[in-house]
Amino acid sequence: MLKSPDLIGAESTPPFYKVANPGDIGLDLPAIRHGDAVRTWVNALAGFQKEALVGSTRSGAVWRLVSDEGGYLDGHDAAPCPLSFLSAGMVASYMNEILALAAQQDVELRKLRLIQNNYYTMQGSMRKRTMTGGALPVELEVECESDLSDAALQELVANAVHASPLNGLMRGKLPSLFTLSRNGTQIETGEAIALDAPVVGDPSGDAPRATPSDLALITREGMSPKKDVAKGTAGAATSLTDEQDRTLNPGVICTLREDGIKEVEQHLYSPHGSVFRYLSEEAEPAGGQGRAPDAVSLISAGIAFCFMTQFGRMASMEKLDLPHYAIVQDTHFSLGGASGGTGQAGSADPVETHVHLQTSESDAVAQDMLDVSERTCFLHAFCRTDLKTKLKVTRV
Repeated sequence: MLKSPDLIGAESTPPFYKVANPGDIGLDLPAIRHGDAVRTWVNALAGFQKEALVGSTRSGAVWRLVSDEGGYLDGHDAAPCPLSFLSAGMVASYMNEILALAAQQDVELRKLRLIQNNYYTMQGSMRKRTMTGGALPVELEVECESDLSDAALQELVANAVHASPLNGLMRGKLPSLFTLSRNGTQIETGEAIALDAPVVGDPSGDAPRATPSDLALITREGMSPKKDVAKGTAGAATSLTDEQDRTLNPGVICTLREDGIKEVEQHLYSPHGSVFRYLSEEAEPAGGQGRAPDAVSLISAGIAFCFMTQFGRMASMEKLDLPHYAIVQDTHFSLGGASGGTGQAGSADPVETHVHLQTSESDAVAQDMLDVSERTCFLHAFCRTDLKTKLKVTRV
């Protein structure tokens, strides 16, 4: 079978940019229920390459992002994998809250660095419909110098972690909600939980234009260091095998640059993949300058990209007709407990996703595609699983 073309690599424009004409592209942003609402439209390109437009209602900013997979899914590795977007957004959100809470308490944290590891599982058979994605507790190590006592420093960091808006998707169980459309007509969702709301269709309008920037928002830095991970995956196309029992491990390291922008170095340990360097900054309403994607936009893109990958995996493995597919996803977050001044733990609503399939397959097969994709999506599993962050504070 011929490998799909590398459309991302062939682009003449930068792959990651802020959209200059957000009002002209048809991405109507949802109303804010809590602190912010994020709409993410993801369109399949070729193979496992995808593009997203991610817009925040609070700031009005829309970012164009792309994602690819490595050799484990027979991809070109031309852009970060979906899981790395959530990891980058998560660690950026933790950094936001740690810095904000330290400022509120007039505490100086020197040489601050966050090291985070996320873990996911894939088990079962696609053919037998027993394949299921899972999410495991997150490991976060906070390195810094501080004049606080050990107990006080541990408390500050723990409170900051709970204050992250992402806390709302981690704590408790939030099964996602869906609508399903086949060839432009809404049909029942099958086993996936139906969203009781009108369908949001594919955006239309003028192609987005880039806002000029001298910042390289996301760059590839070579291969990740080798790391032993239980039940890891290494070989080409191994993520397309029918029977799977493996653990995935993306890791990130976050530091704060002198210009106030967060720099996140992402390593893909299992399956073994590339290092990508992200820049992240909050928008003006959140006290930043909006020069790079904010934390909840990266988180939302990661969830949407991961879900889209599962449709591509299933269609490839089951030889299904799926020439085009796209989703529109809404995520609703509270403000950060520290950065947003609420003093509360972060909260979120269930993820809402409108699935649009173009296929000659039957309604029943379309429903099966949604059901399997929901069950095998690592980040929908992340939302429906009650997770805790394992915290370690290290003085340097």
